[in-house]
Amino acid sequence: MNRFVIAGTNSGVGKTTLTIGLMAALQKKGLTVQGFKCGPDYIDPSFHQAVTGRTSRNIDSFMFEEDVVKDIVMRATASSDVAIIEGVMGFYDGKNPLSDVGSTADIAAITESPVILVVNCAAMARSAAAIVKGFQLLSNRPKIVAVIANQVGSASHFQIVKTAIEAECRIPVIGYMKKQPDLHMPSRHLGLIPALERGEMQEYFDQLATLVEEMIDLDQLLDVTKAAPLAVTSSVFTKQTEQTCTIAVAKDAAFNFYYEENLELLQANGAKLVYFSPLADEEVPEEADGLYIGGGFPEEFAEKLSKNERAKQSIQSFIALKRPTFAECGGFMYLTEAIETLDGERFDMVGAIPGCTKMQGKRVALGYREIYGKKDNFLIKEGMVAKGHEFHYSTYEGESENHAYDTKGKFKAKGEGYLRDNIVAGYTHFHFASNPAVAARFVSACSERKVLCTEKSI
Repeated sequence: MNRFVIAGTNSGVGKTTLTIGLMAALQKKGLTVQGFKCGPDYIDPSFHQAVTGRTSRNIDSFMFEEDVVKDIVMRATASSDVAIIEGVMGFYDGKNPLSDVGSTADIAAITESPVILVVNCAAMARSAAAIVKGFQLLSNRPKIVAVIANQVGSASHFQIVKTAIEAECRIPVIGYMKKQPDLHMPSRHLGLIPALERGEMQEYFDQLATLVEEMIDLDQLLDVTKAAPLAVTSSVFTKQTEQTCTIAVAKDAAFNFYYEENLELLQANGAKLVYFSPLADEEVPEEADGLYIGGGFPEEFAEKLSKNERAKQSIQSFIALKRPTFAECGGFMYLTEAIETLDGERFDMVGAIPGCTKMQGKRVALGYREIYGKKDNFLIKEGMVAKGHEFHYSTYEGESENHAYDTKGKFKAKGEGYLRDNIVAGYTHFHFASNPAVAARFVSACSERKVLCTEKSI
């Protein structure tokens, strides 16, 4: 099969645009394409899925063990012809400036995937060869097999760049993308999911596919990116037990940030998943023994969510029955008393957590987190460690004593989130594959509550 990494010399070099274009163009050739994204990111994978019709997977060498990275790739590519792994930031940028850990280069080496390096060649000629040469020499672990030149001014400009790189670096330059001032990627943040769900971006995808077909040698791309299948001795996603409980998952345009592996690990440990939409004013499904509300953009739908009393009362009643409830980021915001917008308007939310969240004019947090469990936390107990990330533009103003867990980024660990009886909530997005025991504990807590409720009703 074909498997390759789209890597960039830096952020903003055009990796996502090129990845989407390649996916669309290869689909037109009749190939089944599977997408991946390096690092913790929900936005780019949603583009991948819209183009390919397949769930895109996040892979990360900081959050997962190497075998888990391989496991995710192997499982997802089993029924595909081409796997495209979109990089993050610059090729060698990761957790530590002194190593490849957490970088696209590390993922390329772990997954034994050939690398296509994307270089912004605007306003340069032979200097582009120096850039490529430097990326080749910094590490011998990843294998850069070809270059795509981006932001090229003309066909003659491309020929100059191509000649220099191929002469000095001994790898082919398989195509280029011109400056396209009239082609703009739609918003990658607010409002993205509804637009994708309505199919409003298909014209954009088609335009990219046409450009890629014209400018890039797809046959040469497929020739240089053949890769051997990956092998792992065991999988953390192997079914551990028969179904023991049901977990309701909030999923709609307001709440849609879920790692697919989180859901699969819950299922592997015995959970049946049922979905409902707070945005459509749906109640928590009757059969649910636990509740999972992921991240998203509740602030963008705050007015509608505040009016959906049936959904809010259903969640309040569910929590009052002491059933395990886990909420991340947007889900955490939704469980508080209110969301306050930048213009000071306040919208009432579920009210299961005291205090409110206030939107800020700039980003409040971004980055990896190590997560340390606390006593009486049904999800991650004292002594356990998991990994995840934070990314939000709001602050929580409420109880500061009942932290759900401690998190550590670049600096010392600090308390984060809210913990009370059956509620575990906070801004941190967990990745269960970083410690599968977290998923097992969630399912176990739901199963125990189900048994207790059944005994009481007899």
